Amino acid sequence: MNRRSFHWSVRLIAVTLLAIVVNLSPGEELPNIILLMGDDHGWDETGYNGHPHLKTPVLDEMAASGLRLDRFYSAHPSCSPTRGSVMTGRHPNRYGTLAPGYSTRPEEITIAHVLKQAGYACGHFGKWHLGPVKAASPTNPGAMGFDEWLSHDNFFELNPMFSRNGGPPQQFEGESSEIVIAETIQFLTKTQQTKQPFFAVVWFGSPHEPYSGLEKDLALYDDLPAEYAKKRFKLTSNETGRPTTRPLRDVLRERYAEITAMDRSIGQLRDWLKKEGLRDNTLLWYCGDNGTPGDGIVTSPFRGQKGNMYEGGIRVPGVIEWPARIATPIVSDVNSVTSDILPTLCKLTNSTLPDRPLDGIDLTPMIDRQMSERPTPIGFWSFDTSDKAGREPYIDAELQRGTTPLVKMMGDIHTRNFLNFRHSTITEQDFAGARVLLGNRYKLVVHSERSGEMRSELFDLRNDPAEENNLVDSEPDITAAMHSELRSWQQSVLTSLTGADYK
Repeated sequence: MNRRSFHWSVRLIAVTLLAIVVNLSPGEELPNIILLMGDDHGWDETGYNGHPHLKTPVLDEMAASGLRLDRFYSAHPSCSPTRGSVMTGRHPNRYGTLAPGYSTRPEEITIAHVLKQAGYACGHFGKWHLGPVKAASPTNPGAMGFDEWLSHDNFFELNPMFSRNGGPPQQFEGESSEIVIAETIQFLTKTQQTKQPFFAVVWFGSPHEPYSGLEKDLALYDDLPAEYAKKRFKLTSNETGRPTTRPLRDVLRERYAEITAMDRSIGQLRDWLKKEGLRDNTLLWYCGDNGTPGDGIVTSPFRGQKGNMYEGGIRVPGVIEWPARIATPIVSDVNSVTSDILPTLCKLTNSTLPDRPLDGIDLTPMIDRQMSERPTPIGFWSFDTSDKAGREPYIDAELQRGTTPLVKMMGDIHTRNFLNFRHSTITEQDFAGARVLLGNRYKLVVHSERSGEMRSELFDLRNDPAEENNLVDSEPDITAAMHSELRSWQQSVLTSLTGADYK
């Protein structure tokens, strides 16, 4: 048996051995589930979180009527890793999704695998970024549990290119968020004919740069403050796919237009669910995949941005709407993270958790107003990917070549290729990279300096949300205890990275 066939066999056996049992009370229905995610959409970029310019009436309504997660985090300060955490309930370093453009591994058990076994029809729409979406890829949405997909290897703009079920890329005319929602609705309509509960993952391409927008959305932001025009920012040109420098005011106008269009498309989905009588028993969960990038973080109350471990890099909007279970509004300040999605959905569908180390927890007590604080801390970690020399690829390079074009060029190509490496042994250097242990009150941030030295910061987030006061010297016992716990968690993650979980 060749290596690729072996990997497929291992994963199929693992999924079969889940032994999922659904034990519903008489008359109780499985909920329909839709996961929605914005691309580079940070915590403050919603009306309900007090943004001074943005118009997000649909997300504002969901936050006002459902469960508003005020301390919701992405598992990583960048996109591919966070998306892996949603799929698996595991920190992405466990399976080598170390940075943007790193694929997942074929042996991973996803929430789509779990829910498919429970009888759900599963569809993915929009950005995938966990490997190529082509049919030959061992990590495309179909290989990872989805029945149908209309997906892109990476992000996309107006008039995007998508692959349907692994086929050749096709261009779709229109606003990208509205396109993926229209495709999602077509999929949901088919599930009503088969009477299956549905699970849909909708990962928007917005508001990731390069920015573009419909005239009606751009017009909403014609009057942004003149002071923004005094600054200039480097980002991708829609015309050339190469870097260009533009006035920040123009950039923000387009970025905000994309967010408003995404918000409107979510409203179109909610309206369809209501018309079909499905809204009450459909769980809608919206979040971002990482903090706001530098070209959009002009109003954030937090330190940092996309790519780093401060609150501005990992704290994102989070909202759950489910009228049948969340009948009155809830505002929660309990720490929660994208890795919690799989354990929570397993609990809600009475499905058995995958038998391997998980980093997320079940949030149903929060949904039922019975969780006042998180029982375990959350670990974050940006693995040091600087040394790739001599590493053995986990998946053949040809299978990792992307096919769906995008505006932004990478070198001389308009597509994206992926990486994942074997990691058979653990060394001291493997513990490097920026990492965090987030408790209910304190947050430990550890930086690896180029000199090889380690620098630590300790913040009391409840009293210092802007992370201005480093308490390492004044709270040595707390710092030491959190360092020890963080190290133990990293050891567990590295053990998974060696492939031990698949044996």
